[in-house]
Amino acid sequence: MDAVRLIVASKRALAGSGEQRDVMTEAWQAQALAQAIGSRLAVSGPPELRGEALGLTELSGRGCGVLDTPALTVDALRAAQLTELGDARQALLSLGGLLGEVGIALVGIASAADDEATYWQCMEAIDAADESRDRVLEMLRRLAARDQALPEREAG
Repeated sequence: MDAVRLIVASKRALAGSGEQRDVMTEAWQAQALAQAIGSRLAVSGPPELRGEALGLTELSGRGCGVLDTPALTVDALRAAQLTELGDARQALLSLGGLLGEVGIALVGIASAADDEATYWQCMEAIDAADESRDRVLEMLRRLAARDQALPEREAG
């Protein structure tokens, strides 16, 4: 399945999750998907994105690591369903939106947390989602700069 379709499915699942455990699972799923997309971009994406894509892979891995790993089957793991990126720009725009929504959802969980462990787990996951989103935004900036430079090269 392509990246944008998986991101849309993740957004829907996050929006439909009400219980704390479900929100945390969807946050983990989003970070795992960001890690898979970053890995794919690092290997086969545009050359100007590869360094940032590696950074996204590392940060998203950290985001998964701070959250409890949910008991998911391979079929339920969206990152395992990634078969193609499709348009890199659209995938990154969608992924940036998803990571922003994850951060907001985790703020809600952290503010209602009854125990300190859940609070700090959410805070670390929020930080990882924000840093992952920053990498996504940097990749979008680099794509825009590349696209802006292309007409200049052709005219020159």
